[in-house]
Amino acid sequence: MQRRLHESGYTLNCIDDGADYAKRFKELKKGKLQFAVATVDSWLLNGKKANYPGIIASVIDESKGGDAMVARKSVVADLNALKSLAPPPRIAYTPDSPSEHLLKAVSSHFDLPFFRGNDNNWRLRSDGSSEALKALLKSKVDVAVLWEPDVSRALAETGIIKLIGSGDTDKLIVDILLVERHFANEQPEAVEALLQSYFATLNHYHLNHRDLVRDVAGETSLAVDQIEAMLQGVAWATLNENSSDWFNARGQNPGIIDAINISMDILLQHGDFSSNPLPAGDPYRLTNRQFISALYARHTGIEAGAEREHGPRFAPLSDQQWKQLKAVGTLKVEPVNFRRSTAHLDDGGRSVIRKIAGKLDRYPNFRVLIEGHTGIRGDASANLSLSATRARAVMQQLISTYQVDPQRLRAVGYGSSRPLKRQQGESDRRYGYRLPRVEITLLSEAY
Repeated sequence: MQRRLHESGYTLNCIDDGADYAKRFKELKKGKLQFAVATVDSWLLNGKKANYPGIIASVIDESKGGDAMVARKSVVADLNALKSLAPPPRIAYTPDSPSEHLLKAVSSHFDLPFFRGNDNNWRLRSDGSSEALKALLKSKVDVAVLWEPDVSRALAETGIIKLIGSGDTDKLIVDILLVERHFANEQPEAVEALLQSYFATLNHYHLNHRDLVRDVAGETSLAVDQIEAMLQGVAWATLNENSSDWFNARGQNPGIIDAINISMDILLQHGDFSSNPLPAGDPYRLTNRQFISALYARHTGIEAGAEREHGPRFAPLSDQQWKQLKAVGTLKVEPVNFRRSTAHLDDGGRSVIRKIAGKLDRYPNFRVLIEGHTGIRGDASANLSLSATRARAVMQQLISTYQVDPQRLRAVGYGSSRPLKRQQGESDRRYGYRLPRVEITLLSEAY
């Protein structure tokens, strides 16, 4: 890439700042840097103080397995176990990294309130993934959030399992190329030259995988098997994918806007921001599609903007196969409201299902169990029938309105047979209000 840029009359200097994002964006604002690489969440979180001095010109890659939360199975068998253990298990993770963002996402989406509380006894802040792995293997913690090659190292150990990984999510951890705003306006030809060189280099590595492994080995101290594990967890965004998926999707938000909104929702729920800090609250203010569009048109002769395909398709499963799936965790959802003693959704219930559909989009590889429950009063048989009908109503709404693959979903009703645990000091009225509910549990086909 440096050679290609040199041939175009430019010099590329790469600076390692030790992932000091605050400093990186400050330098970008001062004009000392013309380009910067970041994750979407780090840009949102740390770019605010610098008033977001850059535009997102390209998506570099998306983590698809490169980051994961792993645990000692004997202590934490799934994400739901994190809710029930008291005190919470100790968790090792690297602050200000994709590991912390994955942990925030899991906390928000699966309702793990201890992560947002003031009790820090569960935290073990690590200086990198390898240190977090060491803490797990030495039994200093029961859960660790890692990146490759440490994820593969952990899973090779007896008794260590993966709770959830970036490969199970969509648009959660996304690396981006930022361009300083004034530089982008005043020297667009330089931006185009860098992108042209980058995508040509990416294409070369795609066609010559050994060259990529060799060059990564030359820049790191990693062994070949570690490099392969790391690369398998990365989904590189090609020029075509930048054009069709990330910046110019028709009939829906471009992928980069979805990624910004997903991370912003997590940061708001976690309390990093009290309100949306983006200029006018508009994620489009952080992006500029012109460079990708121009480069794509130059290479193809057509305007960018092909539609994206929807998520993976799911094969039908038998009842027995459904029972063999592994529970990943139960999503945090608002109560789904029905008209009294019926399975007819009211407006509030339909609004909640819209939010559920959005959460399912973020975890596209999991199947979904929709579980209906009723209160403990009344006829048990009638309660069982009502709960099953309500679960099916939610499923049909997801299929008909949000085009969720029917083979991905299963609706069951338990009636009053699985009541919630009563909270200390909870009144009869409050307890009775919580019992009728619909729960959304993600299921994995992994063994």
